[in-house]
Amino acid sequence: MITITGAAGFIGSALAARLNEEGFKDLVLVDDFQSRPDKARNHETRTCAERVDRAEFPAWLEANANQVQFVFHLGARTDTTEQDRALFDRLNLHYSQAIWRLCVQHGLPLVYASSAATYGAGEHGYSDAHKGVDLLRPLNPYGDSKQDFDKWALAEAEAHRAPYFWAGLKFFNVYGPGEYHKGRMASVVMHAFRQIGETGGMKLFRSHRDDYADGEQLRDFVYVRDVVDVCHWLMHHRKDSGLYNLGSGQARSFLDLTRATFRALDVPENIGFIDTPEDIRDTYQYFTEADLSKLRGIGYDRPMTSLEEGVTEYVKEFLLQDRTL
Repeated sequence: MITITGAAGFIGSALAARLNEEGFKDLVLVDDFQSRPDKARNHETRTCAERVDRAEFPAWLEANANQVQFVFHLGARTDTTEQDRALFDRLNLHYSQAIWRLCVQHGLPLVYASSAATYGAGEHGYSDAHKGVDLLRPLNPYGDSKQDFDKWALAEAEAHRAPYFWAGLKFFNVYGPGEYHKGRMASVVMHAFRQIGETGGMKLFRSHRDDYADGEQLRDFVYVRDVVDVCHWLMHHRKDSGLYNLGSGQARSFLDLTRATFRALDVPENIGFIDTPEDIRDTYQYFTEADLSKLRGIGYDRPMTSLEEGVTEYVKEFLLQDRTL
């Protein structure tokens, strides 16, 4: 069996779809299924051995560990505007620690979701080298929770209390099919698609820094298919444990992303700007770019999908057809 937490979410559901395509039918899908019926499209057609409620998963894993071959822990609270630190500690830190310890106890390999939010404003760069982790200063409680778990995992590994193989993946700005339920946290492609359909135009956040023009804020946008490819490859690789960046490796502007969306829709560009909301203005990242040298160095050599190719596929094959994976 292969277990996937967050299986009704964006990345988890895409991974489940890929594993089904590869012939893996004995999946155990883990999520808060009852309270989030809005995410049903992401898992209702998946072939699986069992669906397990998130709260019950640690006990389930304890009882069924001898049947499990691999654990993907992708479920998390991901709202970067949420300020309840206790909530993040419970769902992103303590819950993840429980899963880690079970993987250690039962000899199970583990891939878990970290985040590029751990890099904060990027003042210390975007290298996933372990030696610099303590210097990172996230900008919000979500990033703090991911940073806290990364630091804890590294300390456990140093003390020889780690799964025989583990990888923490620092996801950058992931976009693609399956994010329809994410609301404010959905990608700019999703927001642009909806706004263009409703108004004929798209409003981007205005820059509040002199060194960036409006819309020229830069992020590392990575297509969800590439994220799943890396997860799938690591499941078979099972060596070289550690933290790994997972992005495209190339920063692109929000204007680039939005213009690609207009082109995919074959609609004339109509882009305006609004002030960045005050609740996120002081913690807004103006630049992110994944350093992929570490991932490339362990043998992952597949090219990442270009921004234009990914946006075009997402818009034409999924959003316009109102379908997910």
